[in-house]
Amino acid sequence: MKTITINNLSLAYTRRGHGAPLVLFHGYPLDSSIWSEVVPLLEEHFDLIIPDVRGFGASATTTDMYTLTDVAADMKVLLDELDIPSAFVAGHSMGGYLALALAKAYPEQVRGLALVASQTAADAPEGKQKRYDTAKQVADQGIGVVVEAMTPKLSADTRLQTFLRELMARQESQAYIGTLKAMAEREDTLSMLAAATFPLIIVHGDADALIPVAKAREVASVASRAHLVELAGVGHMPMLESPQAVADALMKFL
Repeated sequence: MKTITINNLSLAYTRRGHGAPLVLFHGYPLDSSIWSEVVPLLEEHFDLIIPDVRGFGASATTTDMYTLTDVAADMKVLLDELDIPSAFVAGHSMGGYLALALAKAYPEQVRGLALVASQTAADAPEGKQKRYDTAKQVADQGIGVVVEAMTPKLSADTRLQTFLRELMARQESQAYIGTLKAMAEREDTLSMLAAATFPLIIVHGDADALIPVAKAREVASVASRAHLVELAGVGHMPMLESPQAVADALMKFL
């Protein structure tokens, strides 16, 4: 991976392939390695930019309070530094929230958007409070409670559960805390997508235990240029559970 200093933080990213630029944002509390099965299927067609979002993977953490718009600003600077004026952007789960924040704050930067096991809805008040409660629990007790609770919800595949448990356990507690608070404060972006003119790809497993597939259907019903791909029997990790289907869906950008 390469590193770059952005907004006083060292951020790590990988760049692979040739073609139209496509940014791949990972979900919480993971890192860019979740895209490892998809990258070989896309690198002959896209210039892939695959960052570790601030706090995760090889990117630096911060104790400062931040929003997803702040993280989107990191990504905008990264694209500017790589001399990429605009790109297709795909985000998994929290990465989808980040992609939406980027599209809202910097619409000229986004050629097209893909939401993978994600949604546009903001947290309801009880969901927002739960994220703050979990952030406090992590601060007091460490990340183990989140790791164990999330693992079975990410995928029913026991092989993937082992990989994901180990991946989550490698992340910094401060990244959990900061990102939980950032996600709690995010805005609803459904109206933005309803008015968007760029292509929208939605990939969602019908066995997703964290974000119901109904959320994806709702977005597809209001976005004029939406292409919805529902994956039978797939959970919250489509890029690991069904990488070829995810790659095929992202190819719709071309």
